[in-house]
Amino acid sequence: MRALIVSDIHGNLEALGAVLSDARRQGPVDEVWCLGDVVGYGPDPGACVDLMASQGAAAVAGNHDLAAVGVIGLGDFNPHAAEAAQWAGEQLNEVQRAYLRGLPRILERAPFTLVHGSLRDPVWDYFEPSSMSLHQMAEAFQIQKTPFCLVGQSHVPLVCVERGLRFGLLQEGDLLLETDTRLVVNPGSVGQPRDGDPRASYLLYEAEGRRLLHRRIAYDVAAVQSKMRRVGLPEPLAARLGVGA
Repeated sequence: MRALIVSDIHGNLEALGAVLSDARRQGPVDEVWCLGDVVGYGPDPGACVDLMASQGAAAVAGNHDLAAVGVIGLGDFNPHAAEAAQWAGEQLNEVQRAYLRGLPRILERAPFTLVHGSLRDPVWDYFEPSSMSLHQMAEAFQIQKTPFCLVGQSHVPLVCVERGLRFGLLQEGDLLLETDTRLVVNPGSVGQPRDGDPRASYLLYEAEGRRLLHRRIAYDVAAVQSKMRRVGLPEPLAARLGVGA
């Protein structure tokens, strides 16, 4: 079984299309797993929701997904993010809105747990050293029932080893999964990377070899920026796509 793992698509249809095409060039994709934030920031929220739905993705809700459909308020978002989330919600039809409302906060796909933030707070946590204390990260690992947890939210590809709470940037290539080493892994962002690399970031899971493959793929950033400007989304959101910030 091979699963494509994506997160933080954020209405970026060009990036999502590039990821789907690149993943299938690596071999058959049996399942798609999505770690939340299908919408927000980008210019094609409805099309990205439709594409995830058509793939039968095993998906969890992100904070931007919930904000766009009014499940949570916009008070905790920065002004640009709030404006984009409100705009995204206005573009969605009722079927798309129902899809986002119906997403669970947590899913298990053995040997993984899927969540957007963390198992402490599925909607808002950023599982990274600058945002969570060591105690909070240890608490999340205590909640974790599976060997491995997949998270999104930070837009940075990271891996954290439970023993010692050791973090590292997830490099392109293979990560072998060992049964005696519990991990939290972030695939990075498809639609708005924030690690200084503007290429879309994603993972492939190969069950037979018990490995994760981290890949980066270039896409037409300028086309997305042009769409964002045309519909009046905040300029800083468009500009940051070019630098992966």
